[in-house]
Amino acid sequence: MTGAAINISMITATFNSGATLPATLQSLAAQTYGNVEHLVIDGGSSDNTMTIVQSDRFANRVALSEPDDGLFDALNKGVAKATGDVIGILHSDDVLASSDVLESVAREFRDPAVMAVYGNLTYETREAPHKIIRYWHSGEFTLLKLRRGWMPPHPTLYLRRPVYERFGVFDCSYRIAADYDFVLRVLPNIAGGVRYLDKLLVRMKVGGTSNRSLKNIIAKSAEDLRALRSNEIGGWGSLLLKNTAKIGQFWHRPASIS
Repeated sequence: MTGAAINISMITATFNSGATLPATLQSLAAQTYGNVEHLVIDGGSSDNTMTIVQSDRFANRVALSEPDDGLFDALNKGVAKATGDVIGILHSDDVLASSDVLESVAREFRDPAVMAVYGNLTYETREAPHKIIRYWHSGEFTLLKLRRGWMPPHPTLYLRRPVYERFGVFDCSYRIAADYDFVLRVLPNIAGGVRYLDKLLVRMKVGGTSNRSLKNIIAKSAEDLRALRSNEIGGWGSLLLKNTAKIGQFWHRPASIS
């Protein structure tokens, strides 16, 4: 692998995130990789979120606070402001799983043929001590798996900035499943450049928007089906496989994961 140092832009969308943001920022500050830009896109928080952001002395941070149209609108603003070679997302209640996550990601991107890198993710309880509920061991990418409802964990997905420039950003007409629509739109077009990093990259706290109620689960399924059909990837069968594939994540846990 050759090439100059890879600059990584990390985007964090926040809204009244004061309770969880310190751990997120600490996990970023602990990274051994130094070529990192951090963009905090806040939706106009009324708590101490921006105080935390401004008091945290991360060397290369851009912060914006203004009303937005939800998570994916905020992420789109971050993509527009990003200057790095590679763009990743770090949600405000997630943490990077170890201090060498970005070092490992950057190492993969030293191969100029690599357009996307993703890894593994855990879902954990919000309350300490944080217990693992699900372990999302992603596995290798194939188009067949994508048609069968598979997707990489979006919080672990890193893309070269030109990928966004070529294929666009998140479609905010999807209120819950814009990340799934984005993956279905992009990955088939860069299939030869998708790299799986078999490493735990993100620890996510349970309780995301798509899983908070039966109503939201139904709404997400409807959006998932729309994304599958509009991107001509699949239909009801893919949706069924997508949902049933999650069952194994509650039981599979490598011995190295505590």
